[in-house]
Amino acid sequence: MMKTMSGPEEAQLIHKQRGKQQQQRSSVRTGRGTGLSGMKIYFCGSIRGGRDDVTLYRRIVEKLQSYGTVLTEHVSSTNLTDRGEDASAAGDKLIHDRDVEWLQQSDVVVAEVTQPSLGVGYELGRVVLMKKKTLCLFRPSSGRTLSAMIRGADDGEQFVVRDYSEDEVENILEEFFNTLKRT
Repeated sequence: MMKTMSGPEEAQLIHKQRGKQQQQRSSVRTGRGTGLSGMKIYFCGSIRGGRDDVTLYRRIVEKLQSYGTVLTEHVSSTNLTDRGEDASAAGDKLIHDRDVEWLQQSDVVVAEVTQPSLGVGYELGRVVLMKKKTLCLFRPSSGRTLSAMIRGADDGEQFVVRDYSEDEVENILEEFFNTLKRT
């Protein structure tokens, strides 16, 4: 009988497996010559704010994995619901502390900000203070308007907001990471 994992257990398993997967990928990856394979990437996407974009998150994370280790790969898991990893207060504290630690460890942050999320907004506020290179992706076709607190933080260099359509996402990520390679 197969055991069903809780959100935190699944996140821990993903985190442990990530190192092995990264080693396997780097040995077979062509990488398009990016030279960024050791990079630690923090991906932000809505969890408790809504999971409507989870399949898009999966595409983004798969592309990000060609540039390095995605510390928050679990955000793209279809097994993660809008209830999050664990609804208990103790679980919330562990999630917060773990994610802030991952933010601190990360070299770069990529956030899909179309689905409004208090957690993603909080993460982005923290990364601005940490002076992390950040790319925010927003789809105007959603009919939503991006918060002025996100769009207004765009400085064109350290914190960048890009409007995009789904068919452009891989190319936008490639442009962003190619820019990192040059700096």
